[in-house]
Amino acid sequence: MGFVKEFKEFAVKGNVIDLAVGVIIGAAFGKIVTSLVSDVIMPPIGYITGGVDFADKKIVLTPADATAKVTEVAIHYGLFINAIIQFLIVALCIFVAVKAINSLKKKEEAAPAAPPAPSKEEVLLAEIRDILAAKK
Repeated sequence: MGFVKEFKEFAVKGNVIDLAVGVIIGAAFGKIVTSLVSDVIMPPIGYITGGVDFADKKIVLTPADATAKVTEVAIHYGLFINAIIQFLIVALCIFVAVKAINSLKKKEEAAPAAPPAPSKEEVLLAEIRDILAAKK
């Protein structure tokens, strides 16, 4: 029974729950960013660049030969270039989103908090000070 109790304590710790929530939200946010990049940002970039697509760019090492049943061996550097471009766009989108969220948090933190009430010791010392000042 000790194992079950330890596992239960581990599973319901705040850090594990926070991690699970973070992973789920991160996956959902990843889908949003991927859709933003592929459906919103990439079409105008493709239009601006005249429809240039690097996906077909490759260096053929061994051409395909159907009669000899040899498949093509190639270095698809265009796919790598596309992946780099998409990564940079995704990184930029995430940077902008995080920066916007952080600026909202800073505005919330910037709201001045009420000064804390004086402690009992401070109140007592103030009373003593006032009594001594009144005796002079």
